[in-house]
Amino acid sequence: MLAEIEGKIEVAKRILESLNYHLSDISAQDLIDYMSTETFTGDTTTFNDILGNEYLLIHELVEINEWKRRGVKIYKGLLIDAPRTLVYTIHYAALEKELEYALRKGDCKWVEMRVKNSLEDPYIPEELKPYAKNILERFIKAIEDVGKS
Repeated sequence: MLAEIEGKIEVAKRILESLNYHLSDISAQDLIDYMSTETFTGDTTTFNDILGNEYLLIHELVEINEWKRRGVKIYKGLLIDAPRTLVYTIHYAALEKELEYALRKGDCKWVEMRVKNSLEDPYIPEELKPYAKNILERFIKAIEDVGKS
């Protein structure tokens, strides 16, 4: 099982490098630990969902990387204990790479669904709404541009 996860991480790492994003050393155990963290959103995404969807895997790996860059250790209560603005700053960094890759693949339906879900997120801190809106509007425009071509 760990070898399979490591293989998926390696594939995602190459994809992210093609998007000019470089992962630090992230192990299968890091991913398992991160997927075991509690959330304040009631997220029902499972570990198998992540492993079965390259976009979600990229998203989670970027989040792990961003935490590690900040010197934060992954533990069960991380997402509950961390400042919500930091949780969302990291989430949106990951969402950008996820959507950038989906657009590259021409998967506008995925981008539309994720943008819609993000626009409806009731947990985003008020002070981050302009930042999030800017990111989401950029992807909405990109979808519109794809539709025009």
